[in-house]
Amino acid sequence: MAKIKLTKTELKAQTDALKRFQRFLPMLQLKKQQLQSEIAQISAKADAVAAKEREKREAMQHWVGLLATGKELLEGLVTINDIKTGQSNIAGVAIPTFESIDANVKEIDVWATPAWIDDATRMSIEVLTLQSERKVYEEQRRLVSAELETTSQRVNLFEKVKIPECKEAIRVIKIAIGDEQTAAVTRGKIAKSRVPEEDVA
Repeated sequence: MAKIKLTKTELKAQTDALKRFQRFLPMLQLKKQQLQSEIAQISAKADAVAAKEREKREAMQHWVGLLATGKELLEGLVTINDIKTGQSNIAGVAIPTFESIDANVKEIDVWATPAWIDDATRMSIEVLTLQSERKVYEEQRRLVSAELETTSQRVNLFEKVKIPECKEAIRVIKIAIGDEQTAAVTRGKIAKSRVPEEDVA
């Protein structure tokens, strides 16, 4: 704890600081709980999207034999030009929200390619869309987790450092002021007891 002045002014400053910390602490604790809840929800959404992505990939497995013969057809068949996102706010944290992907489909000769290429294109777009959505959820989780870490540090700072320091400072100052007042009263009594003796002399 930093050195404190043992004065009434410092006592007021420490008392005001304590009130301020005690007022902000519940808000920080509430924000911490809210962020923890949001992370759980984001994780659940990310897991659900990842499960759908796995299902789509598994559904594509029956094409494996076909893909072996048409591998050159599939290379670069679908590419992502852009992931379109919006923005939202969670407990004061700006996060991206998934909207859609801008996919580029390679031009192919429909007469010279097998019929399954249309299904492969559609499924590739669906998988890439789910993959992009999952990545946006992962970014949301990263941003909210970083804010949770900062908020948790502030809660710990207030709970374990600032509030105890203020309480200890107030205790020390009150003792010092009390001792000073007692000494002043004692000095007053001594001075008062000396006055009659001087008058008698």
